[in-house]
Amino acid sequence: MTNSPDFPERTPLPAEGEGAEREAVEREAVARPEGVGAGPAAVARDADGVSASRVLDEGTFPRILEPRGAGRLPLGDGTWHQLARAYVRVQLISQGAFLVVVLAAAFALQFFLHVPWPWIPAGILSVITVVGLIITPRQARSFGYQLRRDDLVFRRGILWQRVVAVPYGRMQLVDITHGPLDRGFGIAQLKLVTAAASTGVTIPGLTQSAAEQLRDTLIAVAETRRTGL
Repeated sequence: MTNSPDFPERTPLPAEGEGAEREAVEREAVARPEGVGAGPAAVARDADGVSASRVLDEGTFPRILEPRGAGRLPLGDGTWHQLARAYVRVQLISQGAFLVVVLAAAFALQFFLHVPWPWIPAGILSVITVVGLIITPRQARSFGYQLRRDDLVFRRGILWQRVVAVPYGRMQLVDITHGPLDRGFGIAQLKLVTAAASTGVTIPGLTQSAAEQLRDTLIAVAETRRTGL
């Protein structure tokens, strides 16, 4: 008679197979801090029993990219969640539309006013926008957030890196916003408001389901921490 494992058996997911299920179990184990009953990693499961971690990682990039310099801020331990792939498409469309408007305005001014000077600011704005278009895919993959035992950690940036830790007990407002283009691609941004403005965080480019799941999880954990449970 074989010894039974310490954890209950799980039915393999038909669409994923054993390898994918093993990876999901390991990710949940990393995300779950020991000794925390009401932490975000003990999360929240929906009506179908699907782990909230899978909702947060659905449609996102596979891994966060670090800057290559030796003085970069380390990622540390734990599971990092990333932005949705659709965020890059939304940014490229937005910046491309801005570039078209700038060039059209410069052409119209020159055509109707017969002066060449509009091309000077138009050229500067065009160069800045083209650079933005080039670095946007790499920049989007530098965003990441991590749900730890006592706080949410958010990081962003390639040249100018920023890492912010927002304690759950100090969150005052969790806000979801999205514009027409965002809705068209099924993404939203989530804003965390605290008593100190410097620790506020806005996480862009989340899928709609991930933004809602993260909002509900953070509100539940913040309420638990404020009441001291």
